[in-house]
Amino acid sequence: MAKRVLITGAAGFLGSHLCDRFIREQYDVVGMDNLITGDLQNIEHLFKLPNFEFFHHDVSNFVHVSGKLDYILHFASPASPIDYLKIPIQTLKVGSLGTHNLLGLARAKGSRILVASTSEVYGDPM
Repeated sequence: MAKRVLITGAAGFLGSHLCDRFIREQYDVVGMDNLITGDLQNIEHLFKLPNFEFFHHDVSNFVHVSGKLDYILHFASPASPIDYLKIPIQTLKVGSLGTHNLLGLARAKGSRILVASTSEVYGDPM
């Protein structure tokens, strides 16, 4: 049986490339993105594949994925200072509530989780 991975931020730059990589490695991939900064065109080529499913969902809200999950890769977040200024509350919610929700899902499913971040969380040193 194939391993199953949830990738949040699946329609973003890093998330979409991770989806491609895990599909090539024969994983069952569950992609999740709220599409605020992600682009569905980055993953639309995967929609026809039987081992890919996509959920348009904001991880700041409760996250439920049925079935087993071996791994969770949390890459959901606006990814530029321009976005941070444009949608600051959403950015904070994804980093805090989204991470909290996914840690809860990992605990419930017995999944291993990787939480990605950025040096931007430390702010401007000057």
